[in-house]
Amino acid sequence: MDKNAFLDELANILDESSVEDSANLRDYPSWDSLAVLSIVALADSKFGFTLTFPDVKGLTTVADLWAFFEKSRTK
Repeated sequence: MDKNAFLDELANILDESSVEDSANLRDYPSWDSLAVLSIVALADSKFGFTLTFPDVKGLTTVADLWAFFEKSRTK
């Protein structure tokens, strides 16, 4: 999955038409435990790694999340 596809998936999870790299994840109204769970599932199903809640808690922006996915992916 490339970055644009990742951003599209993230926008879908957050019920947004698009997301910006510099945006703070917690600023999205739909950022909640269900969104985090969906991101954890995305990491497993599309990227082949296990993402934990503490991992996500340490990430602030969309760019931070993408960088973590890029670093951790195995698929």
